[in-house]
Amino acid sequence: MWQIILAAGWPIWPLIIASVVAVAIIGERLFALREGIIAPKNLLPEVQKWLAAGGINRDMIERLEQNSQLGRVFATALATAKQSRDITKESIEETARAVAHDLEKYLATLGTIATVAPLLGLLGTVIGMVELFGAFTTTGHDVAQFARGISVALYNTAAGIVVAVPAMIAYRYFRTKVDAILIDMEQQAIKLVEILHGER
Repeated sequence: MWQIILAAGWPIWPLIIASVVAVAIIGERLFALREGIIAPKNLLPEVQKWLAAGGINRDMIERLEQNSQLGRVFATALATAKQSRDITKESIEETARAVAHDLEKYLATLGTIATVAPLLGLLGTVIGMVELFGAFTTTGHDVAQFARGISVALYNTAAGIVVAVPAMIAYRYFRTKVDAILIDMEQQAIKLVEILHGER
């Protein structure tokens, strides 16, 4: 591996850094975006039981806020339960925007890496081509410099693609997952609002 890095030249280093950042983000998002942690399926029935048992109190709202992202949304709904339905919905939407921002954390960086990696590979290709053509002089050509130019060009092109493809796949996967989680949370929040306002 070290020999490949040496053969690829200095343009490979930005790609190596980008790949390390991408792997770190993918690992962190895989851990953070677990549906059971973000939007537990049993939370709405549990809140219904609490409401049936004794109504809303400050302790219940605080417990929900600490429970999960869905709990934060539910806590907002309960805190504004005595207000009009419109005010409750607006408060939920504000909290949901903050939750969505948390769920999308680092995804913009991952998307940027997926987009920029091929361009970094192309930069390495251009630099390799410059070295390659620099091998030709009026007195002949330098075979070693020619070979090095080809190595730099090809290794960087390949590295750019190798970094970009998994990063783009992971970015699309996480975007889809976040959207699905947010839709599920929205549906559960609507159910809770209907319960609070006696529509269920």
